[in-house]
Amino acid sequence: MELFFPANDETHHKRIFRGNRLHICVGAFLVWLSFMLVTPRIPHSPSLHVFADMRNFLGVPNTLNVISNFPFLVVGVVGLVLCLHGNCFGIRKWEVLGWAFFYMGITAVAFGSSYYHLKPDDSRLLWDRLPMMIAITSLFSSFVIERMDERIGVACLFSLHLVVLFSILYERIFDDLRVYLMFHVIPCVAIPMMAFMLPPKYTHSRFWFWAAGFYVLAKFEACIDKKMYRINHYTISGHSLEHLCLAMVPVILTMMLWFRNIRIARYPYVDPIILNIMDLMPGNPFITQFLLFFITSNLPV
Repeated sequence: MELFFPANDETHHKRIFRGNRLHICVGAFLVWLSFMLVTPRIPHSPSLHVFADMRNFLGVPNTLNVISNFPFLVVGVVGLVLCLHGNCFGIRKWEVLGWAFFYMGITAVAFGSSYYHLKPDDSRLLWDRLPMMIAITSLFSSFVIERMDERIGVACLFSLHLVVLFSILYERIFDDLRVYLMFHVIPCVAIPMMAFMLPPKYTHSRFWFWAAGFYVLAKFEACIDKKMYRINHYTISGHSLEHLCLAMVPVILTMMLWFRNIRIARYPYVDPIILNIMDLMPGNPFITQFLLFFITSNLPV
């Protein structure tokens, strides 16, 4: 059951956000600065390039770590074609820009990660990390364009790409992973929080949470690479499973883009958290009816 309200004040939430965006930017900068000042330098581990499964099949070094990148190529190309060819997802031009960069980053992950895993060393590590960082920042910017403000989202898209380059240089010069790790942690936390708190423009918002869940699962599998390899009797390592779980993130988001539609005009008196709860439990008629009664009984006369 979907709710549709009159669009007499569609920009209400945008005005609220614009009034507080300076505080948000300053707060984000202070959090980053505090993190850099409080935490010690995080150097590369000596065992960075040593993975649990380094078997060679058919003459391909580290075979499973290489071929497990193939799903990135498939979903990246499919998503990019659907995004650009006649705008099959039905999104606006600035949203198309953000998602196009995301799918280009995902496609590049397939090549960059495969190239690195054929011969893991410091000189190839850049090509493993750069595409994923571009995909992550593009995804975050697409979310900002959708839920917050188009101009701010587009500004984030290009400025964060510059920050990605800075983080790569910083890592190479100072052997410090803190900035790189922030690119992986912050979007994983920020996107689900904002997806729950900000008003949804489209249906199927719950897919954001599924994507975040697979991302966390992938990172967990990477942390237990060798242990996972032993648990499944040396069939597949945690790192290869990380690739497969990470590939599920763009798969889920592509399904979201394909199935979703415009949900609601952003009515100023409806709490966005209530709308997101309804979207998280679409098949529960009791919850839907209760929230519908709550909304309608609290609208101003």
